[in-house]
Amino acid sequence: MKARELKELSTEQLQEKLSQLNLDLFNNRFSAKTGNSEEKPVAARSIRKDIARVKTILTERAKA
Repeated sequence: MKARELKELSTEQLQEKLSQLNLDLFNNRFSAKTGNSEEKPVAARSIRKDIARVKTILTERAKA
């Protein structure tokens, strides 16, 4: 997801997106550990980057 798209969302929507991304990351890690990984290993990296983007935008809004 692009940062430009995230900046258009409200703060509540960003917090919901953050919780959903954290859940996706947990599920990805869980499936990788159990050996049922249909996900590519790169998926976890992209999820972590999306989490960082959302947190950055939330921090920017908090400081403004």
